[in-house]
Amino acid sequence: MSATPTNKPEFFVTPGYGETQLAAMHYSQAVRTGDRVETSGQGGWDDNWNFPEALEDEIIQAFDNVERTLALAGATWRDVIAVDSYHIPSSEDSIGEDHNRVMVEQFRQRMGDRAPIWTEVGVSALGAPRMRVEIRVTATVGHGHGS
Repeated sequence: MSATPTNKPEFFVTPGYGETQLAAMHYSQAVRTGDRVETSGQGGWDDNWNFPEALEDEIIQAFDNVERTLALAGATWRDVIAVDSYHIPSSEDSIGEDHNRVMVEQFRQRMGDRAPIWTEVGVSALGAPRMRVEIRVTATVGHGHGS
């Protein structure tokens, strides 16, 4: 039995940094199967792999990159149902309030009253030098919560 076209995975490559990663690391930035969209981890880089000096700016840029990648697959932050975030901790006993404050501000700004599930993990290293945060999401499109 063959899959219907709506259930066939469709992969998306974000112009700029996504094209670089596809060529160098052989992965896509998002996949959509039916109404479900999954992103790979998005960091706070620009198209030339530069990271902002300030942690807050890096987190905001990571949210912008998630938004940009979701849009390619026909989704928005309002469609997001799950967030996994990975952080280089800035505190000895937790990820740090400087991370949490900006993450929560961005959730409220981009998703309004909706609150997806969230797993936040502190790690010792991420995929690129100087990278301090990485965000991956799952979204479902067209179920009454999109904008």
